[in-house]
Amino acid sequence: MTTPLAESLDPEKAWDAVLTRDAATDGQFVYAVKTTGIYCRPTCPSRRPKRSNVDFYARPAAAEAAGFRPCRRCTPQQAAAPTGDLVQRAVDHLDAHLRHGAEEPLTLEHLAQAVGASPYHLQRSFKAALGVSPKQYLAGRRQQRLRRQLTEQPTVTDAIYAAGYGSGSRVYEQTDELLGMTPSRYRRGGAGLEIRYALADCALGRLLVASTQRGVCAISLGDDDSRLVEGLQREFPQASCTPADEPLQATVAAVLASLQGRELAAGLDIDLRGTAFQLTVWQALRQIPRGQTASYQEVAEAIGRPKAARAVAGACAANRLAVVVPCHRVIRGDGATGGYRWGTERKEQLLRDES
Repeated sequence: MTTPLAESLDPEKAWDAVLTRDAATDGQFVYAVKTTGIYCRPTCPSRRPKRSNVDFYARPAAAEAAGFRPCRRCTPQQAAAPTGDLVQRAVDHLDAHLRHGAEEPLTLEHLAQAVGASPYHLQRSFKAALGVSPKQYLAGRRQQRLRRQLTEQPTVTDAIYAAGYGSGSRVYEQTDELLGMTPSRYRRGGAGLEIRYALADCALGRLLVASTQRGVCAISLGDDDSRLVEGLQREFPQASCTPADEPLQATVAAVLASLQGRELAAGLDIDLRGTAFQLTVWQALRQIPRGQTASYQEVAEAIGRPKAARAVAGACAANRLAVVVPCHRVIRGDGATGGYRWGTERKEQLLRDES
């Protein structure tokens, strides 16, 4: 089959790239559909045509010279930036949007236009590089900014607008999701928030289990009770952290039973908070069967983010729920144990016991 494609690219490889929507080939060629008269990027989300109706062109100009017009969905006439540069420019634009406190919502289409890419290609490249969509990235950054502004601004209202929220009512509607408490309570360092905790002996030393009204918020391992309690109070220094052995007896028993080889109760309520990416990783960790392990790379591939192995390791390190979110089951690719928030010796012992 004849094709106007540059000699450096095999037509069948180009067709494979179209079938798989390979983002790495975006900008190397375009494909034109003879039955529609339209040419597209290989990553275009449109329905795939028959192979017999497709020609390949090295440049958009060549496709247009042959009488084809550009697709409106993937805008192939716009130059494709290298993925790393494209994502960085998108991040810079999102951060600038947040700093300027723009009240207008930033849509994917507007962001793509600003960085010179198609919405589909930008979305795919962004998620592959950072593990979250541009919308999730912006929401996470705004949430971080809100937490910081609540401790710096003179009033809650000032903090809300300084964080880039156009409406105070919107924040109050989402306080449970954003902060786990009202903005004013968070601003006071968690003042008024009731956290109950219990301490117990376990095979790995001392165990701390803490709970809010929503569920278990922390499970920590250590050797010194005072340090375990100090760690609990670090994020919300004015919260009411109260010993409560009796109310948490069943939860502590469930965690101890898990350490002894039994499954945790499915109905155990947990108060697990993090970024969209962290929550995705933590959910994947809970799918690793007892007695088995996975590498950071394998977890990254399991969540569809094969380039995010280091970010997976960071999410494991940020986990606050030992055992319930079994980050100890994630090891290095070379088989080494890797790090563990509560000590590598405990991680090794957990793995030995589970195997």
